[in-house]
Amino acid sequence: MVKRKAASTFFKCTSCGYAQPRWMGRCPDCGEWNTLVECTSDDAQSSASRSIGGRERVKPLPLSAIDPVQGVRLSTGMEEFDRVLGGGAVKRSAVLIGGEPGIGKSTLLIQTAASVCKEGSAGRVLYVSGEEASSQIRLRSDRLGLKNGGIEILCTNRLEDIENALNALNPVCVIVDSIQTVFSPEAGAVPGTINQLKYCAAELTSWVKERDAVLFMSAHVTKDGSIAGPKALEHLVDTVISFEQNDDRVRFLRSLKNRFGSVDELGIFSMTEKGLCPVEDPSTMFIVRRTGSIPAGTAVVPVFEGSRVFMVELQALTVPAKAALTRVYSDKIDSARVSRVAAVLEKRVGLRFSDQDIYINVAGGVRLTESAIDAALAAALYSARTDIPPPEKTAVTGELSLAGEIRPVNRLKQRAKAAQALGFTRCLGPEKEDGIAYVGDIQALVKNLFGTSR
Repeated sequence: MVKRKAASTFFKCTSCGYAQPRWMGRCPDCGEWNTLVECTSDDAQSSASRSIGGRERVKPLPLSAIDPVQGVRLSTGMEEFDRVLGGGAVKRSAVLIGGEPGIGKSTLLIQTAASVCKEGSAGRVLYVSGEEASSQIRLRSDRLGLKNGGIEILCTNRLEDIENALNALNPVCVIVDSIQTVFSPEAGAVPGTINQLKYCAAELTSWVKERDAVLFMSAHVTKDGSIAGPKALEHLVDTVISFEQNDDRVRFLRSLKNRFGSVDELGIFSMTEKGLCPVEDPSTMFIVRRTGSIPAGTAVVPVFEGSRVFMVELQALTVPAKAALTRVYSDKIDSARVSRVAAVLEKRVGLRFSDQDIYINVAGGVRLTESAIDAALAAALYSARTDIPPPEKTAVTGELSLAGEIRPVNRLKQRAKAAQALGFTRCLGPEKEDGIAYVGDIQALVKNLFGTSR
């Protein structure tokens, strides 16, 4: 009889995964407190053996013999959601949706479930909830006026219960709300840890990879906006969606990772009594409709988000600094970009910003990252500093170099056409095109807009 080797005990950090033979109050690797939990080598080995042994052996196949599934997509029934996904969710893929608590992740997922069933798919939808009771989900569905046919509700936190339901129903769409509530005894004794999160997400993803199904998982985010449980899941899933909101009822869907589409698309919804509804004319959200004259410190720029153009109003305000060090207050535009544009204005135009606090706002609350906003940002800062309002019905676009040059941007013609469609009579840009007035540097931009070059 072979004597079995005794199981060895070690302590593993639930935050970073660092392992060591004895317990400590603070993890030596990541510095987090009270994150070391006791584990045994037998648990890990038996878990791995059961996970591997329970599945059929996989054999390699010639690439030419594999049926492509690139074009096989499952429509969510929501145009804005499909646009962010790249035209719908690709089958045999996993989608992770992160957002703040109460932003509407559960509403988005239950509407997706109802829409998939409405589209007449060949399979059913399994909706797994670890946060709500089945009666609460039914009340939300009735309040939103959704059809319930074809949706199976499973309220549990155990991974084994979910796997049994998946094997029994074989659904075409699986929704887990949220993945951070799911746990399995195979992944350790403490639910909610990083090990639990990675293990459960990997098991569910493996299931949909072997079948013509799509997996949607929701996840809460931390205070800094990153998905809690961190970057641990990003490599496991195919698509990562960020669910954001501004100060009012507008919601934004933005793709952070997408193996089957672009990451530049932006989905815009409004939260109503009937749930999330797509915004009919998004450009009207980002432009302030005024009856009087235009105030100083504003500029309008055509911005590309994926395949769509939005006219966005930038707002700037400068006030004398209250301390020895000046500050830039900007949450929707990178503050380093604002400081760089202000420095170019100070150097090339002679307008002093080194003794001013700068406040930047974007109408509509959308976050802007592309370089085409530089010229409009410079115009707004100049207008705010000199208290000279910009001319009406004028849009500005272009990238600003450190030498003060207005550099070309992509798809300039489409930007000008979008501005003209919304009633803008002038568009200033770095190239001579139809409907575009050429400006080559910051001095020409200031002279064209405000009639002075300082």
